[in-house]
Amino acid sequence: MTEFFQFLFSGLTVGAIYALIALGFSLIYNASHLINFAQGEFVMIGGMATVFFAAAGIELPLAAVLAVLLAVVVAVAIERLGIAPAKGTSAVGLIIITIGAAILIRGLAGIVWDRNFHSLPPISGEEPLVIMGATLLPQSLWIFGVTAVIALLLWFFFAKTLWGKAMMATAYNPLAAQLVGIDTRKVVLVSFALAGALGALAGVLITPLAPTHFQVGVMLGLKGFAAAIVGGLGSGLGAIVGGLVIGIAEAMAAGYLSSAYKDAVAFVIILLFLVLWPSGLFGLRGIERV
Repeated sequence: MTEFFQFLFSGLTVGAIYALIALGFSLIYNASHLINFAQGEFVMIGGMATVFFAAAGIELPLAAVLAVLLAVVVAVAIERLGIAPAKGTSAVGLIIITIGAAILIRGLAGIVWDRNFHSLPPISGEEPLVIMGATLLPQSLWIFGVTAVIALLLWFFFAKTLWGKAMMATAYNPLAAQLVGIDTRKVVLVSFALAGALGALAGVLITPLAPTHFQVGVMLGLKGFAAAIVGGLGSGLGAIVGGLVIGIAEAMAAGYLSSAYKDAVAFVIILLFLVLWPSGLFGLRGIERV
């Protein structure tokens, strides 16, 4: 039983990170029906930028804030310089633009920073908590707490604020939203900014547990996308549930089968969902094939 809880805690920890990444996918998909494959690079920017800002002598909390702001600037640049000028391009064309942006960001990160592995100190110590015989690091509690707070803030944003309701209206019917005076271009821009912030925050939180490097965003982005598909693209609740499902499935497969299968689990699950349940757990029933 101890072994099971150890795997469960590990799965919940990484699953919460996948959930934050999946929320970024869902935000952008809701606003523009675009799948942003540069989302994983925001995670990389969050971790790498925090490491190098801290190395330059900036206090760690401020370094993390600056890293999140940098990711927001990069996300806005992608939308303004890549997505907005390509308005009217096919869905596949827009996806290719985001893939190209991801490759560019990785290349620049390797040049501006370096190609080594880096880590950050945990937020509140390394003394593990013992629960049911299994150990849980304090950093995991920070990840759980921040993910829960982000989920509540997003619920409040969409349910209670004018900007949130504008984004929901754009998601349901962009043309009707424009007819009632909503600037859908700004909505898309805000969705990219929020997605960049969420990705960078995930990078800051996971780096004390798993070292970061300039290519770390590739796999994290794909697993976040898998989580979004499992939960249902466009669903905030689905993104969180999908992230936890992927994280727990990974941990159980690595623990009970072999660590060699860890990275394959997410892709097996996403294939099963695309074939058997393409709308995901909480997504709309309709699906557009491109």
